[in-house]
Amino acid sequence: MGRKRLLKRGWFGDTVSYLYLTVLAIVAAFPLMWILLSSVKGKGEMIGDPTAFFPKTLTLDNFRTVIGQLHFGSNIGNSIVVAVSTTLIAITVSALGAYGVVRFFPKFGKIMTRVLITTYMFPPILLAVPYSIIMGQAGLMNSRVGLVIVYLSFSVPYAIWLLVGFFQTVPLEIEEAARVDGANKLQVFGRVVLPIVAPGLVAVAIYTFINAWNEFLYSLILMNSSEKMTVAVALKSLEGQEVLDWGVMMAASAMVVIPSVIFFMLIQKKIAGGLAQGSIK
Repeated sequence: MGRKRLLKRGWFGDTVSYLYLTVLAIVAAFPLMWILLSSVKGKGEMIGDPTAFFPKTLTLDNFRTVIGQLHFGSNIGNSIVVAVSTTLIAITVSALGAYGVVRFFPKFGKIMTRVLITTYMFPPILLAVPYSIIMGQAGLMNSRVGLVIVYLSFSVPYAIWLLVGFFQTVPLEIEEAARVDGANKLQVFGRVVLPIVAPGLVAVAIYTFINAWNEFLYSLILMNSSEKMTVAVALKSLEGQEVLDWGVMMAASAMVVIPSVIFFMLIQKKIAGGLAQGSIK
């Protein structure tokens, strides 16, 4: 009897948990589904019946307008170049920096990482003028390179601070054993240490990519031409039109959101795989 009661309680608890998680998933996914479905609605449906969830007619005219007339594809290309470049450079620099802090400057490294993380105490708007002056004097205004440098100045300190904790979990004995087997320092770092801290690298990649993709302030300040404008600024510029076409706005919003979703879907398997490798090793 006691076992049957436990089974019933377990079944009831699991059912409630699954229902609760299902409701949370629906709430979280609803805005994205609303944007995607609204982007394929016919012209005038958003104004005629704004509360309708499903479109009466499916059309890609909004996407054609965004890509053909507004040239939104070039803005997406700019954001992809800037976000991917920032992510790759940030991962490389922060991984080397965090490993150096843990292995070569353990005492000084704690103080240095705290100093690095204090950069997040300042609101981005306070640094807008100094960054503009520096980039102007360096000749990097209206340049993707200048925008990447600005993004790195924010992402690398946090990434180093985050990765220090992951590198501290790597046993020194594993590295010493690899060196005994004939591996040099670079091989130890690339083949032994990095696979163990893979979850941290993935977290840094997600954080850096999403922030660089969605960043608005510095892209607005540093980029003057519409050809080099990123998607965040291009999407905001649609609101300044005299007559706002909500279908076009939703299509542009979908094109902004989809790359982030695809990036996370591609990398989430590596998150689970990295966690499993880290726990085994």
